[in-house]
Amino acid sequence: MTTQRDNFSVVRRSLLGVLPVVALGACRSDVPPAPLPAPRPAPAAAGDGHPVRGGAGPDGMRQAGVDRPAQPQAHAVVSVYDLPPEAGPARVAAALGESVLELTGKADAALGVGAGDLTVTVGLGPRLVGAAGRGPSGGLELPAFAREERTGRTWGGDLLVQVCASDPVVLTLADTRLAGALAAEGVSVRWSQAGFRPPGGGPVRNLLGFPDGIENPRTRPELDREVWLDGPGPLAGGTVAVVRRLRIDVAGFLAQSAARQEEAIGRRKADGAPLSGGDALSRLDLLAKTARGRYLVPAMAHARRANPNATGSGRMLRRGYSYRNGPDDQGLLFVSFQRRLRTFTATQRRLDDGDDLMRFVTATASGAFFVPRAFTPERPFGSGLLGEQG
Repeated sequence: MTTQRDNFSVVRRSLLGVLPVVALGACRSDVPPAPLPAPRPAPAAAGDGHPVRGGAGPDGMRQAGVDRPAQPQAHAVVSVYDLPPEAGPARVAAALGESVLELTGKADAALGVGAGDLTVTVGLGPRLVGAAGRGPSGGLELPAFAREERTGRTWGGDLLVQVCASDPVVLTLADTRLAGALAAEGVSVRWSQAGFRPPGGGPVRNLLGFPDGIENPRTRPELDREVWLDGPGPLAGGTVAVVRRLRIDVAGFLAQSAARQEEAIGRRKADGAPLSGGDALSRLDLLAKTARGRYLVPAMAHARRANPNATGSGRMLRRGYSYRNGPDDQGLLFVSFQRRLRTFTATQRRLDDGDDLMRFVTATASGAFFVPRAFTPERPFGSGLLGEQG
C-alpha cells in the first residue's frame, strides 16, 4: 500500500503522471480523440452565481466540494482516519472543523499563501454515526463486493477528509496542516491517496482515454432529488459519500483493439458519444438495436450495466480522480455522493454480475461516510449528530 502523507515528492509524481498516461490512452484509439463538449447550460445549475466560500461552505447549508464548484478542481487528496478509543468524537470533529474554517477562511495566515479555490469536505464513518444513532436511512456499512483486496487499514474508517484545489502546492500545504491537526488529537491515518484530473470544463478523460462523469446530475432540481438530504433534523443538508481506490490494469485494457475497448465501455473513444448514437451528452438508448437485432450498446458494456435505469437505483454524483503510484498501481480514485448508500450498492452489485470493464478493475481501499451539513464557528462540525463538544 502506498500512503501519500507528508510526502510532497510522491504527490508530485502522482500529479505529473497524468500527461503520459492520458496521451497513451488517446493514441491507442484508431480515431484521434476530439475535445469533449462542456455540459449544456441548464437553468438553476449547481454553482451558478454561488461562489465557494471556504472549505465547509459556511454561506449555506451544504458543504463545498460536493456540487460546488460545479467543475471539480484539478487536484485532490482523499484521506481516511481512525479515532482512538478514548477520543471524544464530538471534540475531535469540532477541532477538525475549526482547522478547516481557518484554512479556507484565513489561508494567508495559516499557510502563507491564498486559498484560491481550495475546498475541504469532511465526513463521519459508520462507527461514529452508528454510535450516535442518527445516521442516514440504510446505514453506512458497505458489503463485500467482487474483485476486492481487503485489508484492515484500507477498509472503513471514522473520518473522511477530501481536499481539492487547482493549485497542487495549496493542496499539499492544506492537507499536511489538517493531518497535523488530527495527529495532535491522537487520530491516525488509515490510507491517503492523491489524484488528478485533466484541466478544462465538462467531462474529462480517465487513464483509459475515455471521458468520465458524463451521466451526472447537474441541475439544482436533480441534485436536490439525487444527492442532498432534506427535512428537519441533523441529517438535513447532508449526503452519503462513497470513496474507493480502484486499481486498473491499464496496459491490459489498452492491449485490446479500439473497437473492443469501445464495446467494453459502451461509448466512442474519440468523443464520448454512446454507441446508441448522438453526441457525448446524449442519453444512452438501452433499447437501440442493429438491423440484426443486436444491442448497439452491448449487454455487458459498462455504460449499460451502470445505468440507473438498469440498476433500479437513484443517480449518484461522481467526482472521481485518476491516480498513479507507479506502472503497477494506477487507476481511479472513485468518489460519489448520493442520498442513500443503496444507490451505490445496487449499482456495484449489478457490475459484479457482469461488466466487461470490471474484469480489469480491483478495489484496494473503500469506505462510506455521512457528510453532514455545512459548519460554522457557531455550529461545529458534527453538531447535532455527535452530541456536545467535550
